Amino acid sequence: MSGGDGSFSGAYAGDAEASESFLAAFDAGGERLIREVQSRTTFENARNTKELLAAHGLSNCALVTSAFHMPRSVALFRALDIPVIPWPADYRTSGKLGLGFDFTQPSLNAQLTTTAVREWIGLIGYYLTGRTASILPAP
Repeated sequence: MSGGDGSFSGAYAGDAEASESFLAAFDAGGERLIREVQSRTTFENARNTKELLAAHGLSNCALVTSAFHMPRSVALFRALDIPVIPWPADYRTSGKLGLGFDFTQPSLNAQLTTTAVREWIGLIGYYLTGRTASILPAP
């Protein structure tokens, strides 16, 4: 499990800690989990996970993250030569296809737009800084 508290305050449970609590409820926690709690960014997740895998003699992993965040995550892990099995979760869609906004839910439109803009900035930023080999990774 990889992911620390990415907030400025450092007052929140990161992904690794939250996942450990969740898995413990299903009797899947404890010594069977390897945790990385220091990372604050997706790049640090990938870099720290590479070190963690090497330290435990492991070579690949399942990459579980939000579907909207998967392209950036896959690109970063691939750039560090970490074979991953993408496992997208937390889809932000109704399943209906079409262009345009749902004007009945303006706050949801703003949230989805903010998420999309943040991911595109991240994809472009990591590419421009040489942390990924392409803006969008191939499937």
